[in-house]
Amino acid sequence: MLDISIDRVGDHLICRPVGELDAFTVGQFRDSLSELGGGERVLIDLSGVPFLDSAGLGALIGGVRRAREGGGDVAVYGARPAVARLLHTTGFDRVAAVSDSEHDALKALAETA
Repeated sequence: MLDISIDRVGDHLICRPVGELDAFTVGQFRDSLSELGGGERVLIDLSGVPFLDSAGLGALIGGVRRAREGGGDVAVYGARPAVARLLHTTGFDRVAAVSDSEHDALKALAETA
């Protein structure tokens, strides 16, 4: 089961998925990102995601693409060691900013604005 909360904080949104982000839950995550629409500046807090597979990674990449097509951007932060290793190994960190903290992710978003 995946629980997703989305909060507006100032001029950006924070998306907080909690649970495994895999082939069984990716549809829910993808739908949540799609509902945000393009043009938003989005931080994705992965601290509550203990497992991420290729389907989850694809949803993250799709979310980045949609946001950028509308003039927004996405930064990811708080990934647990195994998830962070996957993001770096696959090169996702070359697609979007991957930070340890919300502060650093917000700073990375500000640099792309």
